[in-house]
Amino acid sequence: MMAEEEGQSLPYVSEIVLKKRKIKDELAITRKTQLELGKYGAKRSKKQSDVSDIKRPEQFIKEFRDKELDLIRMKQRAKRPKSMIPKLKSKLLFVIRIQGKNDMHPRTRKILYNLRLRKVFSGVFVKATEGVMDMLQKVEPYVTYGYPNLKNVKELIYKKGYAKIDKKAVPLTDNNLIEQTFGKYGIICIEDIVHEIANVGPHFKEVIHFMGPLMLSKPEDGLIQGKKQPYKEGGDAGNREDKINDLIDKMN
Repeated sequence: MMAEEEGQSLPYVSEIVLKKRKIKDELAITRKTQLELGKYGAKRSKKQSDVSDIKRPEQFIKEFRDKELDLIRMKQRAKRPKSMIPKLKSKLLFVIRIQGKNDMHPRTRKILYNLRLRKVFSGVFVKATEGVMDMLQKVEPYVTYGYPNLKNVKELIYKKGYAKIDKKAVPLTDNNLIEQTFGKYGIICIEDIVHEIANVGPHFKEVIHFMGPLMLSKPEDGLIQGKKQPYKEGGDAGNREDKINDLIDKMN
């Protein structure tokens, strides 16, 4: 009899197992529901973000006015008498783009693109011709420039320099590539490129266009504060003359 009674207790064990299974099933359903809600919630948040990205009419009006104001100021800068522009101390300039394009007029952007400054904190070597100075004057709030010393010219080319071959960036580490491209000019190694740029040699233009714009490191906080006023007036933009070397040292 005792054995039979013990045998009859088995259904109670199976009931506990069933309850556990039921709890597990309920947890699984709850978890599935949570995941589905999370999935759809993500979709909803994405839709909400899409809605938030839609610009209101007043935003378009503000952007239009800002761009028109940028164009007016650019024309005013272009009309400055040449006597206001300080006499240049060197033929070589290094120009760094320091501003984005939120309130930039398309004409301003075109000039920056002509200078090959498509990205913020990109830099280029340029020959200080009258045409280049006119362009720099027009886009002054968006760039800063000055006279790089030989040390910085060399370090910029060695650290950041690259050639554009078939739309790909190729580091200037292969002197064979340099010799194949500029051997006819007597430029056969990276040191010759440094010499040509530093001295604004007769083949400066060819060498500069062989190289791509140099992407500098983002400056430390407070180094560039986004002020569009000229550097001499406490801002970030315009001609820094020899002081450009301090900025290059911290961004190279």
